[in-house]
Amino acid sequence: MKRTIENEVTIRESTIKDAKPLMRIDKLVWNSRNSPQIPVWKSRTHYLRNCPPENQLVAECDGIAVGCIGWRPPTLMFSNAHVAEIYIAVHPAYQGVGVGRKLIAAIKLHTMRRGVKKLRLRVLSTNEDAIRFYLRCGFTIEGKLEREYHIDGKFVDDVLMSCWLL
Repeated sequence: MKRTIENEVTIRESTIKDAKPLMRIDKLVWNSRNSPQIPVWKSRTHYLRNCPPENQLVAECDGIAVGCIGWRPPTLMFSNAHVAEIYIAVHPAYQGVGVGRKLIAAIKLHTMRRGVKKLRLRVLSTNEDAIRFYLRCGFTIEGKLEREYHIDGKFVDDVLMSCWLL
């Protein structure tokens, strides 16, 4: 069931307290149609080690976390330090009402202020809604890794997308 957002969605920096609600959102969002491997968080500490608050923004509505977007360096190479790989998760009840767009806009500004020049992401070719969403948000398709994954008995391409922040 889609919600209508009556109050403003705010975007803020993540805190340690966000771990539990964001772990619940991950459990609702990720499945074999949109991820090659569903994240399984063994504990709050395990989540925080992989998704540190200093590398995440949270979308909040009426005091409740309804989504997040995070970034990490794609490699540890200095020559690649201008690039950040992003991930995003929005509670299913809040998808399609602008939360994701706000998160993408916020991450562009947030990472650009930290010297990032390019955002990149990976999305399964079977996740056509997400690909359309990223295209609307200014990302372009750079390429694909054909038949990169074998999911539910089918080969699936990994689509590589990016957005320059200059």
